[in-house]
Amino acid sequence: MTQEEQMTPKEIVSQLDNYIVGQDEAKKSVSIALRNRYRRLQLDPQMQEDITPKNLLMIGPTGVGKTEIARRLAKIVDAPFVKVEATKFTEVGYVGGDVNSMVRDLVENSVQMEKKIQFRNVRREAEKKANQDLAEIISREENHVDDAQEKSNNDKKLQDTVKELNKAFKKGKPMDLSWLNEKDPFMDQNEKDKIKDDSGRILAQIENGELEDREVKISIDDPSAALNADNSKMEQMGINLQGLENMLPKKQVERVLPLKEAREALINQESETLIDDAKVNGAAIKRAENTGIIFIDEIDKLTGGNKQTRGEVSREGVQRDILPIVEGVNVNTKYGVINTNHILFIGSGAFADSKPSDLIPELQGRFPIRVELNDLSKDDFVKILTEPSDALIKQYVALIGTDNIKVTFTKEAIEKIADIAYSVNHDTDNIGARRLHTILEKLLEDILYEGPDMHMGDITINQKYVEDKVGNLAADENVARYIL
Repeated sequence: MTQEEQMTPKEIVSQLDNYIVGQDEAKKSVSIALRNRYRRLQLDPQMQEDITPKNLLMIGPTGVGKTEIARRLAKIVDAPFVKVEATKFTEVGYVGGDVNSMVRDLVENSVQMEKKIQFRNVRREAEKKANQDLAEIISREENHVDDAQEKSNNDKKLQDTVKELNKAFKKGKPMDLSWLNEKDPFMDQNEKDKIKDDSGRILAQIENGELEDREVKISIDDPSAALNADNSKMEQMGINLQGLENMLPKKQVERVLPLKEAREALINQESETLIDDAKVNGAAIKRAENTGIIFIDEIDKLTGGNKQTRGEVSREGVQRDILPIVEGVNVNTKYGVINTNHILFIGSGAFADSKPSDLIPELQGRFPIRVELNDLSKDDFVKILTEPSDALIKQYVALIGTDNIKVTFTKEAIEKIADIAYSVNHDTDNIGARRLHTILEKLLEDILYEGPDMHMGDITINQKYVEDKVGNLAADENVARYIL
């Protein structure tokens, strides 16, 4: 159990406050749901099985922080997380997304997280091996060993060895072939010794960081040649294509890279051979089962708020397909079978043309915690622009700063941007905080375009600048609707 997974609800909310403005009730609810998962794991195994997560349903317009709360929550506690659009799924028997794919995606995410942990554990050993390989590659290059010519010579010598073996077999005499297991068995011993000696010298240079920018030619596994093991139909039938992929010979491709990049490529390749796939897969499935979070966006679109047209796939049918997964079911994946009993599901939707009670009763019951997120006010927009760790103003100042231009926003300018965002949202479609992105892009368009060619050190964005650039656009509702 990591320190992040043991965080209290107040600590979780405090972390969320660094990135998300307002929405205190939603933060409180998700922090309690997360803490309850830790509490469950402290109980005896029998009681653990009886306690299921209290799934959440977030209700609110777009751009108010529903997705961001869930995404940040997963990052804070280092949990597997996947976001899916409810509208991409279709009822069983129709062409379209299979609802089980959300669980398979979660497991895939969990496996990658687990691999990163295992890679860190074996990195020192993998780096040592990678440096040795690089030293030998450079040594062979300096000794003018042509690998293609060497292979051709080896093939000829191997044919000669086979002929000698046949002669010995006919005469009934044994022949020692253990030397064939050695590296470069047909290479002259003096040449081998020279390469070995030079490799030791070069290895010392590599470890001292003296050859980081030297280009080397390496052979690595070709990822594009891997067997496509993402066939969901195969997975549903319990056929593990990953095992078949491991049995097939891997295609190698040659790359010429700076040594520091070549080292990373070889470390990744070597790490794959050092870790235990079965151990990784088992730990990943356990992690996904106990800490996984699936965020189902636009769940309100599965209701019958709008009249269904003839021939349209049943929305209620999709709800009924999702229901067993939320209730708890075993799902086949290429990494093994996962049980969804204790995965936390977070449903999200605006419910502008419908209401939560329009969902089928069984699905409603599986989302017992309802959280309504509030529309953003002018003050909220000001806070979003300035307070979070990744505030938009900070992002744009940093981006423009790469062109050696220092941009400063006055307090009045920020308040004016917030006022315009609020007004445009109110007068046109309400897209929440996303409106700030469009306004800032339009506001800073000239600076972003001309920045690399400008020789001005400092630029101050004041209220007048904001009014000149976007104020008039916001005043015209028709223009604002299409530009802002």
